[in-house]
Amino acid sequence: MSPATPKYSVIVPVYNRPQEVDELLSSLCHQQYTHFEVIIVEDGSTIPCREIVDKYIHQLSITYFFKSNSGPGPSRNAGFEKARGDYFVVFDSDCVIPETYFQAVENFLRDHAIDGWGGPDQGHTSFTPLQQAMAYTMSSFLTTGGIRGGKRKIGFYQARSFNMGLSRHAWTKTGGFQFDRLAEDIELSVRMRQLGLRVELIPDAFVYHKRRTSFKQFFFQVSNFGRGRILVGAKHPGEVKWVHWFPAFFTIGFALILLSPLLTPIGYYLYACGFAYMMVLFLDALRVTRSFWVACLSVPSAIIQLTGYGLGFLAQKLKTLHIR
Repeated sequence: MSPATPKYSVIVPVYNRPQEVDELLSSLCHQQYTHFEVIIVEDGSTIPCREIVDKYIHQLSITYFFKSNSGPGPSRNAGFEKARGDYFVVFDSDCVIPETYFQAVENFLRDHAIDGWGGPDQGHTSFTPLQQAMAYTMSSFLTTGGIRGGKRKIGFYQARSFNMGLSRHAWTKTGGFQFDRLAEDIELSVRMRQLGLRVELIPDAFVYHKRRTSFKQFFFQVSNFGRGRILVGAKHPGEVKWVHWFPAFFTIGFALILLSPLLTPIGYYLYACGFAYMMVLFLDALRVTRSFWVACLSVPSAIIQLTGYGLGFLAQKLKTLHIR
């Protein structure tokens, strides 16, 4: 169990996912560094996780409370209000935390004066092949340009709420999350930068992120990511970069491939480019995951990820233009 006055407060909003909470809390029991508390915020669930939380009251310094449904942003803010630590750590309920996580953060904070951080996510061998494929495509430089927490990135680093930390000072200065859902983490990262707060990537502070359990769920999730990016750009002009347009261009190109006859110059070129891209992605997935089956699933996962994000991005962009 953690000491009475923790250095870190872990805030986890949850909605109808007791099994995920069980796996998350189990992983937190094995941390090398234990000076932390856990706050579970039940966001109006119809399938609560209170009984799961009760299993860990003798192993973790843990608090559970139930609130009406309002979305992850306000739920995290509610957790911040109850937190006692000097730093707040936000995890999604579908994460499993390696035992080295907090020690990695401790080591980084000793040498760097920062106000917030984020870390990468990756698949775990215990995940299903589909979950491993989605984890690969969400973190691959070939699909995201490295903007989701890898060592390679384009532009200012923006922490994601599946693995995000901020100091109490940063929370006081920002007021926490302002969006209820959809890119609420990106919007907070943007405001932290605008306020002169320093947010850094801690490469060794990674988590295992399960993502969704089907391609259909994955499609709707990434579609919301695309919508969220436009919402951030509407509030903070200039925050939609060229890299964020890539899935939209991919979606348009993919539609052209499907509509273009193969035996025409443009059709041949489009099919050749598409095939080359998918082969490169397959080989890179095979190198990273060391699984032929996961590499095979990574191809449709990438298509769904890019077209889902692209369609959400374009739909929200058109909606924004219509409102104006």
